Amino acid sequence: DSASHAQADGTDIRAARARTEADAARLHAAQAQGLLMTEIPLEQIDADAMIRDRLTMGEDEMLELRHSIAAHGLRLPIEVFELPGGDGAGPRYGLLSGYRRLLATRGLLELTQADKYRTIRAIVRPQEDSGSAFVSMIEENEVREELSHFERGRIAVIAANHGAFANTEDAVAKLFASGSKAKRSKIRSFALIFEELGDMLEFPEGLTERRGLQLATALRQGAEGHLRTALSERTPNDAEEEWLAIEPVIRIEDGGVRDPSRGGRPKKLPPVTGWIDDRTLRTSSGVTIRRAQDSRGHVIRLEGEVLNGELMDSLMLEIRALLER
Repeated sequence: DSASHAQADGTDIRAARARTEADAARLHAAQAQGLLMTEIPLEQIDADAMIRDRLTMGEDEMLELRHSIAAHGLRLPIEVFELPGGDGAGPRYGLLSGYRRLLATRGLLELTQADKYRTIRAIVRPQEDSGSAFVSMIEENEVREELSHFERGRIAVIAANHGAFANTEDAVAKLFASGSKAKRSKIRSFALIFEELGDMLEFPEGLTERRGLQLATALRQGAEGHLRTALSERTPNDAEEEWLAIEPVIRIEDGGVRDPSRGGRPKKLPPVTGWIDDRTLRTSSGVTIRRAQDSRGHVIRLEGEVLNGELMDSLMLEIRALLER
């Protein structure tokens, strides 16, 4: 009997050990896949490990978020990734998403000194390449609160400069892959504004879409120097005053003759496929382009389901830029 009991005990021990090992394996796999939540001290999180895509954050918005966390707790955990070489002497984690939630919790700790705000619920995501991390950040903010065109262009330039993408064009294509061609075209225009005037514009987010596209067109025509001079001569109090400072330069560019020395598009265009006849062209997106001529001049007619107001505005600006070159 004692031998039977010993054998049974040994079987139970082996079964328990197997269950423990299986549980540990599942826990390790869940952790590796970023499926586990944990409490992390605030001082171990570097909020600026990545350049954020938001330029401004309203105090009313932050106050509302702090009140919500104080009343109901943090309903959605933040996301972090382990920093290479992190140790107890400094931040161990970089913030991936949840910038507002982290700032709100830090604000509550500063106001109350309550121990419950010294840590924050977080999910430790697997180490990602920097391009994927930027995409994740963009996706979160696009879902929660749509970014402005300038913010989109700015983060595309920054991501490219940080080596996450080959160049700004590549950054726009991958960060906003789900957007339409017209949307990506506008983002590239605002990215150009950030690249050439980002250090001088005081109210870039005050640029409307139309004004931004006009400004980008002027930059493509080589007006950067004149625009920088105009901006340096005035200190605007708001976006409207800033626009009034640069609008005369844009008008001169609009009405002037294109200087061939500035470069631009080649006069000889590459062969175009898709011709139906000598007056009709069909694009891969299903748009039919027809040309005609009457007593007043030439007429271009566009037909297709993908056409909308935004795309037509972009096309008109492209046509104008082509005719000015």
